[in-house]
Amino acid sequence: MSDLGPGMLTLLLFGSLIIVLLAGLPLAWALGGVATVFIVFVWGPQGLGVLASRAYTTMGSFILVAIPMFVFMGAMLEKSGIADDLYTMMYYWMGQLKGGLAAGTVLICTLFAAMVGISGASTVAMGLLALPAMLSRGYKKEMALGCICAGGALGILIPPSVVMIILGVFGRLSVGQLFLGGVLPGLLLAFLFVAYILIRSHFQPELGPAIPKEEMLPWSERLKLLPKLAFPLGLIFLVMGSIFFGVATPTEASAVGAGGSVVCAVLKKRLNRDNFKDALFVTMKLSSMILWIVIAASAFTSLYAVTGAQSLMTDILLAAPGGRWGAIILMQLVFFALGCFMDPTGILMITTPIFFPVVQALGFDPLWFGVLFVVNMEMAFLTPPFGLNLFFLKGVAPPDVTMSDIYRSILPFVGLQALGLVFVMVFPWLATWLPSLMITTGG
Repeated sequence: MSDLGPGMLTLLLFGSLIIVLLAGLPLAWALGGVATVFIVFVWGPQGLGVLASRAYTTMGSFILVAIPMFVFMGAMLEKSGIADDLYTMMYYWMGQLKGGLAAGTVLICTLFAAMVGISGASTVAMGLLALPAMLSRGYKKEMALGCICAGGALGILIPPSVVMIILGVFGRLSVGQLFLGGVLPGLLLAFLFVAYILIRSHFQPELGPAIPKEEMLPWSERLKLLPKLAFPLGLIFLVMGSIFFGVATPTEASAVGAGGSVVCAVLKKRLNRDNFKDALFVTMKLSSMILWIVIAASAFTSLYAVTGAQSLMTDILLAAPGGRWGAIILMQLVFFALGCFMDPTGILMITTPIFFPVVQALGFDPLWFGVLFVVNMEMAFLTPPFGLNLFFLKGVAPPDVTMSDIYRSILPFVGLQALGLVFVMVFPWLATWLPSLMITTGG
């Protein structure tokens, strides 16, 4: 097999990976298993030392410490009851608008995304809190389900984002700049979602009927709910402000966020042995899963680079019709297609060593392309058949909600995500302006 050309080796390598993934093998074992088998065939048993070497080198990356920190922050905030407080405030502030509960749900997901770093947290929280309330108030399933799936997906784009941390490691980008690069595109998508909900509900009130005025609190009582924003906004400022103003690296800011989440739980009198233990177990399980994927993908990409297959793919992309923009569009289409069947983390690790050298060779800003990738992966959380948010929501939805209901609900929101992707492609400053203002401390 070591005598095979790069083209045949690429075909065998990715063909084997697709087969084991379709067989249901977890991503970490699929990547690591295929890499191990091919390393033995290409270099012989003595090549297995590469696996240990890559694992040691990868885990030596200091930025990876941020992953368990941000996961813990999200788990602790979920236990602190902040989602309940935000939903109560949103219910009374926006419920009287047509589509107000759905639009408010997107806004809560936006705030949650800026605190937790993963997509599933806000999707599950709003599936438990907002979905029953909207359905009981006469909202159509199409609107209620779609806004939760779409809003939850903002968790990988609006910082802090675990996907961005891994992208920074594999794409050799500043994680702090990636974080800031995702802010404006994330807010743009949130605006598009809210505008779509309110405009469509205005013309089709049956999709999201307004709550009767007599059920709303007087304005004096609504104003008393505003302090509920203090904890989430304060935590967001601590984490992102420390990165933006150069006070802390992203890894150090993750520790600030983790500590801040514990303080929030203490102040809200929700810190107890069970909640703390549950948050630690969630952190251990998610972080272990992510880091095993990182190790396996590191071995896979090292093998791919050494065999020369990476150079072959680079030449193919550089020869794409339509010139440099044709290559960028082709990459986005590949991302979208892979997103229908694979986890964004796996897509990142497989495509980064292939696409990023091409992007740099074509003269594009790799930071801008990194943000484009994350916007595209946000679509991957919604696109059937394997969009993760679809299954997160199905797991907490009432029994009468079917997967077909969820599939139909996300179609307009995927279209809005595609529109946001086009905006970031046409106006690169959306991804690069805030990072250009950042005071750098490293990382």
